[in-house]
Amino acid sequence: MFKIYEVEDVARIPPSLFGIDLRKAAKEILEEKYLHLVNEEFGYIIAIFDVEVDTKGKLILGDGATYHKVRFKAVSFYPSLQEVVEGDVVDIQEFGAFVRLGPIDAFIHVSQVADDYIVYDETQPAFICKKTRRVLRRGDVVRARVIAISLSSAAKSRVGLTMRQPFLGKLEWVLEDLKKLEEAKASG
Repeated sequence: MFKIYEVEDVARIPPSLFGIDLRKAAKEILEEKYLHLVNEEFGYIIAIFDVEVDTKGKLILGDGATYHKVRFKAVSFYPSLQEVVEGDVVDIQEFGAFVRLGPIDAFIHVSQVADDYIVYDETQPAFICKKTRRVLRRGDVVRARVIAISLSSAAKSRVGLTMRQPFLGKLEWVLEDLKKLEEAKASG
């Protein structure tokens, strides 16, 4: 889920940025500090906007920079447990599929792809459901539920997904299941 946070901080404006607009300088400093930051409080910070800077800065003896109070808004991506998400399959390996969710790639273990026996076809690469003959490949759009989250740093963060619930899976599968449900309601 994408969220917007209002944040207060102090921006250190180095002498190299004294010649440019104060708001622009502060935004540049804040982007260096916050963009691509990952933590338990904010999730993945992906954008900073509406930067307001106190024009009265402070000086610290021995440091040529000025320090200014700043308020800004930050857009973050923070997945929630049990949240239903949609994303593109970006890679398929023998052990599972990787799905792009905004700024991160989440993981679906092969056992969580479908309620079916799954065969990995390394020539495509793809997962093939033995009973239903459904196929999952790179580039497919899927709907999944978040079942595990571990946010620590960009390199170590993990998001686990499942598609083993009704109306989850490749979007074509979901539409097929909905059509079958409507047909069953109409005939019975």
